[in-house]
Amino acid sequence: MEHDKYLTVGALTKYLKYKFDTDNNLKQVFLKGEISNFKAHTSGHFYFSIKDETSKINAIMFSSNASKINFVPQDGMKVLIAGRITVYEATGGYQVYVNDMMEDGVGNLYVAFEKLKKELEKEGLFDPAHKKKIPEIPSRIGIITAPTGAAIRDILSTIKRRFPICETILFPSLVQGEAAAKDIVKNIQLASHYDLDVLIIGRGGGSIEDMWPFNEEIVARAIYDCPIPTISAVGHEIDFTISDFVSDLRAPTPTGAAELAVPNLMDLKKHINQLQIRLNENLNQKINYNKLYLENMKNSFVIKNPIIMYENKKQMVDTLYEKIVSLITNKVDMERTHLDHLKEHYILKNPEELMKLPKLKLASMIDKLEVMNPLGILKRGYTVNYKDDSLITSVHDIKKNDILTTVFHDGTVSANIISIEVKKDGEKSKI
Repeated sequence: MEHDKYLTVGALTKYLKYKFDTDNNLKQVFLKGEISNFKAHTSGHFYFSIKDETSKINAIMFSSNASKINFVPQDGMKVLIAGRITVYEATGGYQVYVNDMMEDGVGNLYVAFEKLKKELEKEGLFDPAHKKKIPEIPSRIGIITAPTGAAIRDILSTIKRRFPICETILFPSLVQGEAAAKDIVKNIQLASHYDLDVLIIGRGGGSIEDMWPFNEEIVARAIYDCPIPTISAVGHEIDFTISDFVSDLRAPTPTGAAELAVPNLMDLKKHINQLQIRLNENLNQKINYNKLYLENMKNSFVIKNPIIMYENKKQMVDTLYEKIVSLITNKVDMERTHLDHLKEHYILKNPEELMKLPKLKLASMIDKLEVMNPLGILKRGYTVNYKDDSLITSVHDIKKNDILTTVFHDGTVSANIISIEVKKDGEKSKI
């Protein structure tokens, strides 16, 4: 068997790398696409992917070039890059080494994310007034995530370490791909039928495409309608999804969600011990106070001389009795004095005078009526004149040939006016 015709993987990779490096078309390429899986390393290097609708290529931009750009790359950004294509021997994959990058607008997913975020925020799904409080000490927690992977391991291990007495129920769900959003909604609705205190919804880190199900509107509305207090735990601390904004609480990571969902049992024990100490101190203080109070009562003058209490009460009864007798006596004396005054009254001693009073009042009233009687005025020589049954009050009421009726105190006289002579202010005039 001829072994010389078989190449090692390293040899093949070196050959391919040589071909890439010597190809003039690959020494300087200009690409446009959307950033995905972006990571800024502590060294200053940028690691990310450039993708379009059909393909994706890994990219790296060393710190010497990364420090020259005037913007912060993010997943979803559309960019224009310049660089060279080569093979990374350790993995055998080809990638682009970027030496220049500029913005070319925002990716489609980022645009969709911002649009939905604004719509739901305007509708009120992010309003703090609708957010439910996470219970301090839950007894049962539901978890919606993939049944395998770092996320579920981190959540379960953190809950077991911090609060092992808490029960957990896993609702296995798809967390990426086209069917993931509907599966997450189905599990949220399923969890609503369980007696849960808290519901954690999330997954580990990934690209914006991987985490996109948590940006779907149906997932956001399912979380908003969920009656269980929810904690969103999607991706890493720098990752934000629509689920983070609509949930009752956002955790930076799945581990952080578990820490927010349950208390630390050791801290609770310390707190309970402190409460127990304070309770014992308060009970001892109360007991000592009551003992002192009891001793004071036992040594009080009244307890040692109980007959004094009886004597005081007896003296009080005597005082009240004397006061009542005095009040009754005074009242009787007042009524007796009033009766004596009535007996000595002038009317009671001269009852005939009482009969004279109505006669005197009647005579007085008759005298007043006589004074006001108009006939009495006529007796003194005055008369009253009428024309056609109307009282004459002015000389201008009389005309020639009028028939006047003059009333005297003892009769009436009718007269025909032939002529009229009026005297006014000492002057005479005829009408």
